[in-house]
Amino acid sequence: MGTAIITLKIMPTSPEESLEGIQEQAISRIKEFAGDIGMKAEVEPVAFGLNALRLTFPWDEKKGSTDEVEASLAGIAGVESVLCVDVRRAIG
Repeated sequence: MGTAIITLKIMPTSPEESLEGIQEQAISRIKEFAGDIGMKAEVEPVAFGLNALRLTFPWDEKKGSTDEVEASLAGIAGVESVLCVDVRRAIG
């Protein structure tokens, strides 16, 4: 087993939701599952002023799927959905 690089796409309920607030809570929740790890956050324009938040972080493959993390993030106020959009094995 090794390390995977996970990318999650978090969609807010509306363009008025604060992505900064969602990002802060999401990073905190991910750290509960994966520990204090390096994380990359990006804002992805979707349409009509709506932006999604993309979080990329390392994940120990021994922990299995990210279903629990996704469910936890979906419970954040202002989050419409959470989707795992990319999983890659880390090399090196």
